[in-house]
Amino acid sequence: MKSAAVIGGGFGGIAAALRLRAKGYDVTVYDRSSQLGGRAQVFEKDGFKYDAGPTVITAPHVISELFGLFGKDMSDYVNIVPLETWYRFTYPDGGYFDYGGSSEQIKNEIRRISPGDVSGYEALYRESESIYRVGYEKLATQPFHSLLHMIKIVPQMLRLRVYRSVWGLVSAHIKHDKLRQAFSVQPLLVGGNPFDTTCIYSLIHFLEREFGVYFAMGGTGALVTGLAKLMEEEGITVRLNQTITRLPVASKNISSVVTERGEEKPFDLVVSNVDPVHLYDKLVDAKFVRRSAKIKAKHASKSMGLFVLFFGTNTTFPDVEHHTIWLGKRYKELLSDIFDRKVLADDFSLYLHRPTATDPSFAPDGCDSFYALVPVPNMQGNIDWGNEGPRLEQRVLDALDNSILPGVKDNLAHSFFMTPVDFESRYLSPEGAGFSIAPKFTQSAWFRFHNKAEGPENLYLVGAGSHPGAGLPGVIASAKVLDQLIPQAAAG
Repeated sequence: MKSAAVIGGGFGGIAAALRLRAKGYDVTVYDRSSQLGGRAQVFEKDGFKYDAGPTVITAPHVISELFGLFGKDMSDYVNIVPLETWYRFTYPDGGYFDYGGSSEQIKNEIRRISPGDVSGYEALYRESESIYRVGYEKLATQPFHSLLHMIKIVPQMLRLRVYRSVWGLVSAHIKHDKLRQAFSVQPLLVGGNPFDTTCIYSLIHFLEREFGVYFAMGGTGALVTGLAKLMEEEGITVRLNQTITRLPVASKNISSVVTERGEEKPFDLVVSNVDPVHLYDKLVDAKFVRRSAKIKAKHASKSMGLFVLFFGTNTTFPDVEHHTIWLGKRYKELLSDIFDRKVLADDFSLYLHRPTATDPSFAPDGCDSFYALVPVPNMQGNIDWGNEGPRLEQRVLDALDNSILPGVKDNLAHSFFMTPVDFESRYLSPEGAGFSIAPKFTQSAWFRFHNKAEGPENLYLVGAGSHPGAGLPGVIASAKVLDQLIPQAAAG
């Protein structure tokens, strides 16, 4: 049986391992953490549970498909439930916008804020569907290592005008500033600035309304556990607490993988689920890396960093939704501080996750579990997180205490946080970027890191930095691209 190594056990690596196993490969997954899941780690403290990674599930069929590869049903492994309110947007003036539910519910909420924008929203949705039909259904699982392939789809992309930004597309249809912010914020969930992220990502509007937004009971960690069980049943070997430090090359192929302990094992092919910049800078000898990959690794515009505050409370906040987007006083100017000037501003916006709204098992009885995710500059901003981390923690708690979580500071069970420094050290994410390289038009499709390596012949890439990009559907789709690149295994 031909052998394959998967370096990195995030969702892209898990999906790749399962697809390779379905093709008949003997698969070994290496991950430097003590748990599978990549950024989807689970922290537990004093009876509270915290998902550290992605918390929003869209397009659950792409996950179900992985179980279907082996004739199995996802529902036997994990319980994924729909949310009625996908996100609550809160504004500095105390106003709110509840996004989710049926089409009529969404339009009623829009009508409450700006009646004149209902027709504009429908136009935005129709354009989102057009982008989805091409950008996701036709292109997300297509390999783009060939420039010719890219040239062939240029006419379709031009017809959709994907060179526009998400903000530009939304503003063409929506006039009220509060709704413009609500309908343009999605790129931040995959690491992009709405003002320069390609409007391909506006397909998220259609994706959410067509398929809904879901939560895995037990958290994203429960989804990882279900996939890990499937991997075990199908004979995939998982080696945790193993950091790969070198991928030796012989005869234009990766010959083996080498761990930090000096252990070396040969494989017929290797799939990398590590950040592509780290892959090409640290793991593969530069003389075997093509110039195109070197240029991307050196000049790639990286996503923003993340400050993630985890905290438990000794009381509950039943009026707070599962997902809340808490918007600060500035929008475009704040994003420019984060992405362009790379300074830590005095103000901020954040995403608040309250899983106990759906699954009380995340906290002891009568308590709530939260995390607040704050977009911040990546480490190119030279911020002293040793000092600024505790300060930002208090600023976030103060802001929440004075708005949607009154009394939270008096009822705090505990709190702890992660900064871009942790993302760099724990996940080997260059510059502590939260989502690898940014989802700009000039870093999409052929311009993104290729799924077929720009280097050794038997090396392949999946994950947020490769095509099609970040987010659960994106990284899982990156593994589906491999189906067209890697042949069925045959006896060696």
